Amino acid sequence: MIKIKTSELGDIDIEKEVIETIAGLATIDCYGLVGMVPIDWQSGITSILGLESIRKGVLVRSSEEGLIIDVYVIVGYGIKISEVASNVIQKVAYVVQNNTGLKVAEVNVNVKGIKVVTGK
Repeated sequence: MIKIKTSELGDIDIEKEVIETIAGLATIDCYGLVGMVPIDWQSGITSILGLESIRKGVLVRSSEEGLIIDVYVIVGYGIKISEVASNVIQKVAYVVQNNTGLKVAEVNVNVKGIKVVTGK
C-alpha cells in the first residue's frame, strides 16, 4: 500500500496493484508494442498477457525519490526499439503521475522479445 495523502480527516492509500494496472494500461497503449510478458517468465514468450492480467508485466516499487516502475514488453519486428522504449517511459510516467499524484522517479523498459506482426 502506498500512502498518497494524510490529513486530520484520514489517509488516502493506493494498493500497489492499482498503480501496476495503470502503468500496464499506459504501456499497452504505446505504438510498436505487441504485448507484455509476466515478470517471472522463464520458458520463452509463451504467454503474452491479456488485458485482465496486464499488471503481471509491471513491477512497482517505492523509493525516497518516488515510484520506480519496471515494465516487461514485446516489441514488433522492424520498429526502432529505442523510440518505442522512450515513448513507453514518457507515457507511463505521465499517466501514473497524472492519475495518482505520486512522483515517478524511474520507468525501466525491459524488452523481452520481438514478434513479427502480420497486418492480415
